[in-house]
Parts: sequence; structure tokens; C-alpha cells
Amino acid sequence: MLTGISASPGIVVGPVHLLRWEVPEVPQRAIDESAVPRELARFRAACEKSVERLRAVRERAEKNAGPAEAAIFDVQVSVIEDAELRRRVEDVIRQNFSAERAFDVVMLEWREHFARSTHAMMRERVGDLMDVHIRVLSVLLDLPDYDPVDLPKGSHAILVTHDLTPSLTLQLDREAIAGIATDAGTRTSHVAILARSLGLPAVVGLLDATSRLTSGEKVILDATAGVLVVRPTAAELKDAAARAHVERRESEVLAQLIGEEAITADGVRIQLLVNVDLPDEAAGAATSGGEGVGLMRTEFLVVGRATMPDEDEQYHAYTNVIKAFEGKPVVIRTFDVGGDKLPVGGYPHEPNPFLGWRAIRMCLDEPEIFRTQLRALLRAAVHGDVRIMLPLIVTVDEVREARSILAEAARELAERGVAHRSDVPLGVMIETPAAVITADTLAKEVAFFSIGTNDLVQYTLAVDRGNARLATRFTPLHPAVLRLIHRTLQVGHEHGLNVSVCGEMASEPLMAFALIGLGLRTLSVAPRSVARVKQIVRGIHVSVAESAAAEALEAGTAPAAEKVLRERLNSEFS
Repeated sequence: MLTGISASPGIVVGPVHLLRWEVPEVPQRAIDESAVPRELARFRAACEKSVERLRAVRERAEKNAGPAEAAIFDVQVSVIEDAELRRRVEDVIRQNFSAERAFDVVMLEWREHFARSTHAMMRERVGDLMDVHIRVLSVLLDLPDYDPVDLPKGSHAILVTHDLTPSLTLQLDREAIAGIATDAGTRTSHVAILARSLGLPAVVGLLDATSRLTSGEKVILDATAGVLVVRPTAAELKDAAARAHVERRESEVLAQLIGEEAITADGVRIQLLVNVDLPDEAAGAATSGGEGVGLMRTEFLVVGRATMPDEDEQYHAYTNVIKAFEGKPVVIRTFDVGGDKLPVGGYPHEPNPFLGWRAIRMCLDEPEIFRTQLRALLRAAVHGDVRIMLPLIVTVDEVREARSILAEAARELAERGVAHRSDVPLGVMIETPAAVITADTLAKEVAFFSIGTNDLVQYTLAVDRGNARLATRFTPLHPAVLRLIHRTLQVGHEHGLNVSVCGEMASEPLMAFALIGLGLRTLSVAPRSVARVKQIVRGIHVSVAESAAAEALEAGTAPAAEKVLRERLNSEFS
């Protein structure tokens, strides 16, 4: 049994599809002069085979994700066919290097050169170079082809990989893959958020599953418990089937709550909104029982892309989500690219991206990219109740600059005679201790606050939320985090602002109980969590939650805070 972290619940049984998408180790091998022609021929043949393979991958990705997203593979084909690259590799082969060693040396040089470039268009190719590096070396070393696109529909396979890159994400076929297991990641990492959005059971943070498993062997992916059972016994399979049946029954019970209101046992109404990660998931999210969208993530429009989406493409994506919710509020966050999102839209290669050039910083430094998005948002806003939200704000100057660019975007649309709204409310995400401490200055400039607990926990506790080895230290119920949330609420209420929570914390029943106790009345959760959180809301008394939260605020540690909250929550349902 391999133990990881539950990222998206569910219990499934199936064969392992092992995907080792990493640069393979290349043996040191020199060749004599007579072997040079053979190695040149091997290299050329490997390039042709890789190009052929990429074209097949592109065709499959286009069917699954669309032509714009599949264009990333055209870029990779162009890298392999680059005359300068081929010339350089062949020159190294002629220096008595094996084909695989020569290709490895040249690709390492190219990747370092591109990563250090001052030109964004070159930096954005680093991810493509990595994929090409892996693909061609795998052919030269005669390694198995692990591409997930080859899985036949109905395989019911468990995808086991180190992590999901943008190019791999584009290849996921939900009719073939029943669940995901990764070495890397935590509950708030990219792969976890994506899995929940797709409704796929997922266990992350397994650390070494890719080195301990082989393709084809049967496993139980118990994503509810966060474990992977390898070569299960008949008794374990029977137990898994029984627990999966119980989960289905629970889901049926929860489904009956979809149309009910989220009102506590003592009559306090809680607004439950949903988080939308992928535009094409909006229709399903709209039927989850949520009252609108508290967070639409827009970075998934650029992840895995060779180019940034233009204004019209973004306008249609936002409009589809807005129309799916038929007049209900839709809060759309501007690009939060960087960190664990791994975009390819001209972002620098950084040793510490979580503290680097990302989110509002990138948008303000690249005003044309930002204006394009804002124009699309203002156009889409004519179709419903839209609010714009800025991520990773740490100073009021960033809000003012963003508002200025928003005004420019509105003027540009007016000059073009394009229908739009210029009165869209502007809010900010509270994601850092700095934002909390200066919340009173921010409150004078914005229409609402939304607490992004994923990053707030990360920055408060100095714990990388994507590091599986630190997962036990990523504790949202730490008193420091609870006090920052409480402080944000106090400031918001003092200035008459609505304050919501849109991080993953709100989707957890125990933490939702804590948030309500702290004073939150608007929670935005994953669509699959709406009914579960609604069940909690309808079963608790706000007075009990407030008393429990007050004790948790004074607790010395996260376990002590959790103990208090769990005991009080359990008493409400006993």
C-alpha cells in the first residue's frame, strides 16, 4: 500500500498506466570513427519517428481539447525539424559521441540558453524543449512509449506519473483514464485542482510510485483515503467495491440537497458559489446547486499553449461561463500565471516562482496582455452579473494601476464601437499577510474581498503548497491563518465589503464549519463539494460554530484548533 494525499475523492480499480515523463539517464558512450555514419542515421531516424509520433499526438489532442490548445505540438515538431539543432547534434556525433549522448548534450545547452534569454519568446520554448528532449531520447534509447494518448477508450486505467505537465494534461482522455496518481503535488497543487474539476479520483504526493509500479499491474486507487493498493487481494477488492458502493449511495443522498437552500439550523443563510477551472466544465458546474461562480480561474486558458489566447477567444470562453449561470454572479480572476501553473506565454524561468514574477505583477508589467484580457472581460460582462478579481495583490498601488489599465481597455472598446460594460465591480484576492495587514487601505479602492486560502496558508506558514514532503505542514487551521482570515473579515465588514473564501479550504466540511464560525457568509467551493458543504451548513448552528472558532483562534497549534472544531462539529451531528 502506497500512502499519499487525497486530492479528489473516489474509489476505482484498474490497471496502472505508468507515464515516466522525465529526461532519461543517458549512458556515457564514445564511438569510433567507423560508427559515425550509423549514429548519424540513428539520430535522423529518431527525429523522423518523433515527428510522426507528435503529429499523431497532435491529432488526438485536437479532438480532445481543440485546435488552439493542440498547437503546442506544432511548436515541438518545429523544434525537432530545426536545421540549426540538427546540424549542431550531427557535429557533436562527428566528434565521436553516440547519437543519444550528442542529442542530450545539445538539448541541455539549448534549454539553459533559452531559459536565460532576455526574450520572452525564447523563454517560453523551454517547456517545449523539455518535451522534445524526452521524446527523442526515448526513441534513441529504445525506451517504452509511455504517451497516454494510446490508451484505448474504456481502459479504465490509473495514470501514474511524477506530475502532470501542460502537454500531458492536453492528452488526457477521460474515456480511458479512471484516476490519477502522482509522486508530486498536494491538495492545492495544479494536478489536484484539475482532477477535482474533471471529476477524476486522484491521489498525489506518493513520492516514489513511478519507481515502485509497473504498467499493467492492477491497483485500487482509494482517493478518498489517499492510498494506492498494489496487486490487491480478493478481500481487498471486495472491500473496495463495498466502500465504492457506500460512496455512490452517499452521493445519491447528497444529490437530493442540490435544490435546497444553504440555511443553518438557526436560520442564517450562507451563499454557496462554485469555482470553475475549465470553461467547458461550466455547464456541469451550473447544475451543482451553487448560486453563481465565486472564482473562475482563467490561467487554464493559457496553460499548455504555444501562444496567448486573443481577445475574441477569451470573450467566447468567458461568455460561455456567464451564460451557463443565467444571470447569477460570476467572479472572474485575471491571469494568475506563474508558480505551479507552468504556462508557456512568455514567463521567465525562475528558481523560486512563488515569490517571483507572477499574477498581477506579470499583468502590470505586460499591459498589452492584461488589456486584451480586460477588454474580453468587459465585453463578456454585457451577458450577465460579472465581477473582476485581481490576484496576489500586496499594495494599493497595484490596484490603482490595474484600475487605470481597466479604464484604458474600456476606452479602447468604446473607440471601436464594441458593446461592453464599464461599471464592472473590481475586487481583490487576499492571499498574503501583507494584504491582510494593509486590508484597510485596499478596502477603500475595491468592491469586495475574496480570501485565497491556498496561497494565504503557503505564504503565512512558509510552506510550498506543491511540495509533497511538506504536506503535513500545510495546515490551514493553524491559528495564524485563522487570525488573518478573522482580521480580513473585520476590515471588510467595517468598510461594508462582501468577503468570501474561494480557496480549497472552503470545500472541506470541517474547515467550512470553521470559516462560518469566523464570520464568513459566502463560500466558493469545488462543484462536487457544493452538496457536501450544504449538508454541513444545514446541520449546524452558527452560535456553535462561532464558539468553536473563538476557541480555535486562541489555540496554540493547528492540531489543537482542529480538535476543538472537530469535537463541536461532531456534536452537531450526533
